[in-house]
Amino acid sequence: MFKTKKMFRLVVIALMAVLFLAACGSSDEGTSGESSGDNGLATIKDRDKIVFGVKYDTKLFGLKNPTSGEVEGFDIDVAKRLAKEILGDETKVEFVEVTSKTRIPLLNKGDIDAIIATMTITEDRKKEVDFTDVYFEAGQSLLVKKGSPVQSIEDLTKDTTVLAVKGSTSTDNIRAAAPDAPVLEFENYAEAFTALKAGKGEALTTDNSILLGMASEDDSFELVGGTFTDEPYGIAVKKGNTEFLDALNQSLETLRSNGEFDKVYDNWFE
Repeated sequence: MFKTKKMFRLVVIALMAVLFLAACGSSDEGTSGESSGDNGLATIKDRDKIVFGVKYDTKLFGLKNPTSGEVEGFDIDVAKRLAKEILGDETKVEFVEVTSKTRIPLLNKGDIDAIIATMTITEDRKKEVDFTDVYFEAGQSLLVKKGSPVQSIEDLTKDTTVLAVKGSTSTDNIRAAAPDAPVLEFENYAEAFTALKAGKGEALTTDNSILLGMASEDDSFELVGGTFTDEPYGIAVKKGNTEFLDALNQSLETLRSNGEFDKVYDNWFE
């Protein structure tokens, strides 16, 4: 009789332990899900807002207007059109500033849902994020002061400093294309262009689309040498975020077919 009662108590204790551990596991799982956030399509629709990481310093693509305080550009307008397709209203967006160096960490941390920030699709980046179809074709070029002896990639030597931005493909590309030329890196395009104007380098390199925006600000600078790379831009989402990626691709296709994409393009690159 004593052994039976003892066995019964042991069984009850064991069952209670199993239930306790299951409850803890369930609680931990829920907490983890809330803190990390999957940034998936269902989450975005529940929130009723898409958070895009965009540039604040890149004229024509994403530039903060000092007067209005609003960020403006091609990437911004495309993002708004995508929000309208997915959530039914182009105002259901939030823009968070990113740089070439911070954009992937912010995405993977869950601070933003997607990156639309002059981001070139590369094989290395595909290991970290998933990309939409190409939405803009660019190519790397050089920006120099008018009258500069640097007129092409062949003119870059050990005596010509090239300015670039940290975390961009441009830095790797220029080192491969002109291995003798010193490269001076900056946090963002505004700092790099300021350095070029101050004479800290003979050329600034990045995508021609971004350099055109800089040249439009100061006509004493020009693009030279054509392009020496292909830089296809894509919108990046977290790895495995398939539903949201499909929604973005479908929306891009709709914008192309109904003419809205061309309207946005012509507005900024006419």
